[in-house]
Amino acid sequence: NSQMMKKVTKTILQDAASRLMFSLSDEQLDVLLNEFEILTQQMELIGQLEGVDQLAPMTFPFEVTVESMRSDEPSVPLTQTEALANASSKVAGQIKLPKVV
Repeated sequence: NSQMMKKVTKTILQDAASRLMFSLSDEQLDVLLNEFEILTQQMELIGQLEGVDQLAPMTFPFEVTVESMRSDEPSVPLTQTEALANASSKVAGQIKLPKVV
């Protein structure tokens, strides 16, 4: 693959941290920069594999099959009264939740 990744630097990591509203110490930046270098080397190694561009991208490393879903059979839904029966706080026919800020 001929595309080159942008080199990750301490400045780029500091800027990203700042945009996410946290700071990193010099020691944390060194560790993170080292991790990015390892990751970049691994991606470059994978990119050198013959035929890798012809493979379909993976979104999950394992094949997932779902065999435990119940059949979709129509049923009678709860009435509003039944649905609100165990709610400790109700307002205008709805469950009242605490304010989250």
